Amino acid sequence: MSIVTSDSVIIDSHCHFDFAPFSNNPAQAWIQAQQAGVKAIIIPTVGGSNWQPVIELCRQFSGLYYGLGIHPFFSRQHSIDVVDELARQLTKANNDDRCVAVGECGLDFAVADVNRDQQLQWLQAQLQLANKYDLPVILHCRKAFPELLKLLRQHPPKMGGVYHGFSGSYQQATQLIDLGIKIGIGGTITYSRAQKTRATIAKLPLSTLLLETDAPDMPVFGYQGQPNRPERLVDIVTVLADIRGDTYAQIAQATTLTCTELFQINV
Repeated sequence: MSIVTSDSVIIDSHCHFDFAPFSNNPAQAWIQAQQAGVKAIIIPTVGGSNWQPVIELCRQFSGLYYGLGIHPFFSRQHSIDVVDELARQLTKANNDDRCVAVGECGLDFAVADVNRDQQLQWLQAQLQLANKYDLPVILHCRKAFPELLKLLRQHPPKMGGVYHGFSGSYQQATQLIDLGIKIGIGGTITYSRAQKTRATIAKLPLSTLLLETDAPDMPVFGYQGQPNRPERLVDIVTVLADIRGDTYAQIAQATTLTCTELFQINV
């Protein structure tokens, strides 16, 4: 195991650490991540089913933080009063320094038989809650970028946010950045076929980028078919440095600073 130095500390800004395989032995999974230089993990939630388990998980381990949100992909699992439930949960978490965001929230029009109006209503409500509680947003989007952008312009997140798993164009990235939204960089860039995303990421200011794994999803190149893990953030940083012509340390330092400022955490 290589020695992790202070200038190579990294943060996984989007990891479902409460999912399997990590849930089988979270203590060991967190040790492995730390050994790779991962200093903190932001865990987005998907709905009422995992708000409390994630809160409890973050109480167990220093370095784990969470967001509370209503994920559009899991719409059918949410009750009709889920927004009211989220508001109550955010009120309870208002003095918890581990609660650092509203999310994962957004729009997913790739879902079969999608209820677009409901998703739009839920996202609008969550943007308003984020502003009410002075929290950034963690955004998910599939096949709905124009609609997402419209809502963000109507309800600008005053504390900013991050668009996770970015794989779009330079124009889309700059539109988000103009609204104070950071760009989440994950395993997509480790695949040589992702030329458009790689070219976009190479041109963006380093200060606008965050690192993420989306583990156990979004596997990095070389680990296809396996659950993704937070320690593989190292592979993403290595590829990102190569794409941009920066050093590993430069990527680590800049993204860690951006992440700590956005989510108001200390590492």
